[in-house]
Amino acid sequence: MRILVLNYEFPPVGGGGGQASADLCAALAARRHELRVLTSRIPGLPSREERDGYVVRRVFTGRRSSFRASFLAMAGYIVGALPAALQEIRSWRPQVLHAHFAVPTGALAFALSRLTGVPYLLTAHLGDVPGGVPEKTWRWFRAVYPLTPPIWRAAAAVVAVSEYTRGLALKHYSVPIEVIPNGVRLPEEGAGSVGDPPRLIFAGRFQPQKNLLFLAEALGRVADLPWRCTMFGDGPTRPAVEARLRELGLADRVAMPGWVSGESVWQALGESDLLVMPSRSEGLPVVGVHALARGVAIAATRAGGLAELVEDRVNGRVCDVGDQDGYAAALRWCLEDRDRLGALKRGSRELAARYDIRRVAQAYERALMKAAEAR
Repeated sequence: MRILVLNYEFPPVGGGGGQASADLCAALAARRHELRVLTSRIPGLPSREERDGYVVRRVFTGRRSSFRASFLAMAGYIVGALPAALQEIRSWRPQVLHAHFAVPTGALAFALSRLTGVPYLLTAHLGDVPGGVPEKTWRWFRAVYPLTPPIWRAAAAVVAVSEYTRGLALKHYSVPIEVIPNGVRLPEEGAGSVGDPPRLIFAGRFQPQKNLLFLAEALGRVADLPWRCTMFGDGPTRPAVEARLRELGLADRVAMPGWVSGESVWQALGESDLLVMPSRSEGLPVVGVHALARGVAIAATRAGGLAELVEDRVNGRVCDVGDQDGYAAALRWCLEDRDRLGALKRGSRELAARYDIRRVAQAYERALMKAAEAR
């Protein structure tokens, strides 16, 4: 099957949604499907490359940052990718389009399908659903929400990455929605031994949704325990987080390497013990799925699909969103007993099987084939 994948973010640009689509592309290519990806280009990246059995084509959108996408850059993706996508459809003749994110990518898929008749499958990741990440997107949805229902209705199939994302979408759009989680390749090795001291990790955008000032306060409450932490990523809240860590006397215990590749995060997870995710909202975070595969325990809030990755006291601890006392207690419970932390790490590795990328690719294969028949 020939699949034209549309995503305004794709590694090394963007966050978890881009990485999830890249992992899926590689898995579908391994199943002998032909894929081409159309995404945004930033300075320094090639306009075309081959990777993991598929082709990536990048177009100018006005975007310049790996970790930040303005509303204008999102609109630029629709404008910049439209002629390139029409060219691909005319010359390559894909059987189906796969659009990641209803906004902005879904708008492009909608236009292409109307112009060419090629059906599309839409995957919702949360930030593209009204109310999913209100602190980040409420202003956008005030403007674009009236335009979004046709994007959902015209899709030949709709997928959500978590039950939470599906439930939220159904409050706004009356369409059938299947849940297929983000997937991950499972390494042969199991969970590693606990570090001395235990190693904490965060990876993602430094933005209000991730609640990293809250994390800094929680780390201050467990400063009496041995641990070290690495926080990968960048974004608008980073200066405030760094300042607060200095005030708490934790600057020498928390490393901030900045924005790094997904492969670098994957390697770092293999050397980590506890993923810290105090988020206010999440779809199904790719870093959380990757943590399971690498045998990393998780201390998280019950934020959307994030709670679906953690079985309390089996592979980590969870608390309510914004519960400062509860989150600090969760960190302490995980860190104060090395044997307990080792058991949590093994619990994560056992839970990872449900997110095996091979199983996820099979589910998407069925959905894409069904969508292609809607031509």
